[in-house]
Amino acid sequence: MPTYRVNDRAVKHARKLIDAGDFDDTTEWSDAAPSAADANKEIDDDGFDDFAEWHLGIDPDASEGTKGRFAFPYGDFSKVNRAALIHGKQRAAQNDHAAVEKAADELLQYLDSKR
Repeated sequence: MPTYRVNDRAVKHARKLIDAGDFDDTTEWSDAAPSAADANKEIDDDGFDDFAEWHLGIDPDASEGTKGRFAFPYGDFSKVNRAALIHGKQRAAQNDHAAVEKAADELLQYLDSKR
């Protein structure tokens, strides 16, 4: 199992979106999660750097320029999804990724303070 590190750029990006009011606090993550086609379109349109900004975790052992390098998505490439933060926090906790769990929890609290 990979050991993920926190993607600090993604955390900053999420906070900026939350500050701008670009978040969804009503849609379930299962309904809002981007499809593989959506992810490929994001990469084709904006590149891997922008794709990476939508994921709280980075697998430093995975090859750069691959989708497998990034985990714990928190939005749909346009808005932060509150349910995605909850899902990511729970998944990180279940798999002993404490730093990612903490980052997701802090973003969740930050979003809730802005609601």
